[in-house]
Formats: sequence, C-alpha cells, structure tokens
Amino acid sequence: MFYYASKIGWFFATPSNLLVSLILLGLLVALTQRWRRLGIGFALAMTMATLALGLLPVANYLLLPLERRFPAFQDDGQPVTGVILLGGSVDSSESAALGQLVANESAERVMDTLLLAARYPQARILISGGGGNVFGEGIAEAPIIAAYFKDVKVEPSRILVEDRSRTTFENAIFSREMVEPKPGERWLLVTSAWHMPRAVGVFRKAGFEVTPYPVDYRTGGPSEAFKPFAFVSDGLRRLDVATKEWAGLIGYHYTGRTSELFPGPSSPAD
Repeated sequence: MFYYASKIGWFFATPSNLLVSLILLGLLVALTQRWRRLGIGFALAMTMATLALGLLPVANYLLLPLERRFPAFQDDGQPVTGVILLGGSVDSSESAALGQLVANESAERVMDTLLLAARYPQARILISGGGGNVFGEGIAEAPIIAAYFKDVKVEPSRILVEDRSRTTFENAIFSREMVEPKPGERWLLVTSAWHMPRAVGVFRKAGFEVTPYPVDYRTGGPSEAFKPFAFVSDGLRRLDVATKEWAGLIGYHYTGRTSELFPGPSSPAD
C-alpha cells in the first residue's frame, strides 16, 4: 500500500509536474468571467516561479547535503566480500525492446560496479532491482544488467540477481535474505551519492551493515552552490531528484523503514 501511495502521490507532487499543473489551473480559472484577472495573475506567478526554480541554483542547495553526507570511498586494502548494485540506472523497457542495455543519467552505478568487479575479482556482485510499477508489473532491471555483465566477461558464478524489489526498502530486505551476510564480511553498496543516506539507513534497519560507495554526483561540490543553470529543464530535473529524495527520507523515517531521519557515516548500527 505504501508503495502505490508513494508513487501516485509523488507523481502529483513532483515540482515540475506541480508547477505546470498550477499554471494550467490558473489558465482555466482565467476562462471564467468572474475570476479572470485572478487566474491570469496566478498563471503568471507560477510561470515566474517555474523560471526561477529552473534557472536559480535552488536544487543545488538541496542536493549538496545529500551528496556530501558520505565521503567518497577510499580503498584501505581490506578484503571485499561483495558489491551491491542498486537498480535505477537502466531503462528496462527500452533495453528489452532494443536487445541491448539502455542506461539513464545514473549510468555511473553500472560503470563503477564493473570497475569494482575488476578490482576485487573474488567479490560477489549482487544486482538488486525489480520491475514493479504503479500500473502493473514491468520488466525487471537486474536480469538485464546481469546479462550485460556476463557479456563483458564478468564471471557468471559471481553474479547474484535479486529481481523482486520495487523500492529501496525492498532492495535491503531481499538482498539480506539472499546473501545472509556474516559478521566480518564487507559489502560495498553502490548507488547515487544523493540516494546514499536513505539507502544506508534502510540497510542498517534491515540488519545489513554496508560500506557506502557513492557515485553519480549531480553537483561538483560547494562551488556550485551559487551557479545558475543554463536551461530551465536542467534545474527542474535536478529539483525533482532532490525533493523526491528528501521526501523519501522523511517518509521512510516516519514509517519505520529507517531509524534516523538523516543517516550518516557516524550513525550507530541498528
């Protein structure tokens, strides 16, 4: 129930969708004789808000705390038992239709996992990502990525496929069930830097301690805090990502999926 409610609610609450909807609402109100001036004024105000949020670095302010919450991974020479790749980097429908892997803007998740597979040749590679959606069962992402890994010569016996999960919460639960991590094992968690706080919080709650390996940074660091966007679409896209992740952190915390509102590297294990 939480899954469907969150997906439907977010569709309408996504900043880019919401702003366009409010502009259309203002124009509809403007069609009435009584509220014409109010409707036009509201539509103009929402248009200006759209331009401001798309061009000004508001999204960067929201993303920077997320991306800087966990430091970049530094190889300390300790053995690595396995690598967990969270889904969200591949368009499974297009990949299935074209017969080849079609990556999206989070492609670094796949690229860096391949790098880790080569760096730690004894480590297992767990790919976690199902294909559920609001309107029915979609095509699972994990098997598509697994097939690609095999094509680029990753040993098939190393690859584990978890294709049931639809959310980060399910990623953690099903991954733990699959590998049954033992004390002393070290599992690297590969996901986008802005998604890492929520992902780590969920894995901790599930009793699966992981070592963060953040990738897919959308900002270049604090220096971008004052840098405006060249295109409205770029700013709005980044704003959508940031607000969704903050909403996810709040929602996961207050539904008991994480023990902390903003998990960090110094947080205690659950």
